[in-house]
Amino acid sequence: MSANPARTRLLDYLERREYLRTPAVRAGMEAVDRADFVPQPQRYAAWDDTPLSIGRGQTISAPHMVAMMLEELQPRPGQRLLEVGSGCGYHAAVAAAMLAPGGEVHTVERIPQLVKLARANLAAVANVTVHHADGSLGLPKLAPFDRIMVTCGAPRLPGPLREQLAVQGRMVVPVGGRTLQELLVIERDGDDWREARQSGVAFVPLIGKHGYKD
Repeated sequence: MSANPARTRLLDYLERREYLRTPAVRAGMEAVDRADFVPQPQRYAAWDDTPLSIGRGQTISAPHMVAMMLEELQPRPGQRLLEVGSGCGYHAAVAAAMLAPGGEVHTVERIPQLVKLARANLAAVANVTVHHADGSLGLPKLAPFDRIMVTCGAPRLPGPLREQLAVQGRMVVPVGGRTLQELLVIERDGDDWREARQSGVAFVPLIGKHGYKD
């Protein structure tokens, strides 16, 4: 991929702010052009550190939030990852770059128009599958997953997602109110579970059986 000065400036800024901490996450973000996932009228801001509207009341996350979540999740090549909230597909594309070779992303979106958008944006990414479903239920027929990332805010940890996390797995999920949440980081080590929380994140709400009502 050719050099992109705007992307380089942004990633350098994220490193200085310590959102980007590892070469693996930086390489994943360098591998994907965020402009390809942003609606045409907003592409001038593709490499600004800000969320942008993608329609239907949804957003593409700010780059610092993508970096933060992936640093906590630590995807590795060969793993299987479940994403809840496909949106425009950008977050899944970065994760897919980090999981290659051999890994795969299954991303779930409830809004039909965004399912279509994500599938179009991800058509050239061979190791991503976009599913149209209630993401709060996960994908039980394809479980377990080594990594689970939820890109929308849940009132509490959805039970089905916990059940679908593999042994030695990690999950990141925003938990709290409809507009402000804490980022819950879960690690599973056999029958032992560890949790950590980071405050001050803001995601659109998770809508579904184990989320908020629409």
